[in-house]
Amino acid sequence: MCLAGPGSTGRVLRRLLLGAAAGAAGTTALNAATYLDMAVRARPTSTTPERTIDRMASLAHTAIPGDEQRRGNRRTGLGALVGILTGTAVGAGYALLMGRRRSRPPVWLGSVVAGGLAMLSSDTPLALLRVSDPRTWSRTDWISDAVPHLAYGAVTAATYAAVGGSPTGTRPAAR
Repeated sequence: MCLAGPGSTGRVLRRLLLGAAAGAAGTTALNAATYLDMAVRARPTSTTPERTIDRMASLAHTAIPGDEQRRGNRRTGLGALVGILTGTAVGAGYALLMGRRRSRPPVWLGSVVAGGLAMLSSDTPLALLRVSDPRTWSRTDWISDAVPHLAYGAVTAATYAAVGGSPTGTRPAAR
C-alpha cells in the first residue's frame, strides 16, 4: 500500500478505523438476520464455526483444553470471535477499497460489494479447510448464507457512508 504525501498515513488509519466500525455494525446486522432466520424457520444453529475452530486447531497441532463441555463452550466462543474478527476486517478492507476511489459508488452497490466480500471471506475458508463444500449446498442453503451477508453489506456500506468515510479521509461538506 502506497502512503504518499504528508498526512496520508492518518487518512489511511482513519479509513481503516471507520471501516472497522462499519464492519462491526454490519456484523451485528448479519447476526440479527441469522437469528431471525433461525426463529422464523425454527432451524438449529450452524455448527460450521465450531467445526472450523476444530479444523484450525487440528492444522495447528494443538488441542482445545478442557473436558468435552468446556471444549464445546470454547469452540462456540472462538467461532463467534472469528466471525466478529472477519466482519470487522472486511469492513476495514471495504474502507480501503472505497478510499482509493475518487467517487464512491452508491450505497446499494457498496452493499453488494461489502456483502460479497464478507461472503467470500467466510465461505472460502470453509471450503479450503474442508469444513463444508459450497458446491453441494442447496438453493435454500445459499439463500440462508446470502441474505445475512447482504444485510451485512447494506449496514456496512450505509454506516461507512454515514460516518463520512471518503476518498480524502474527510467528512463531506455540509449543505
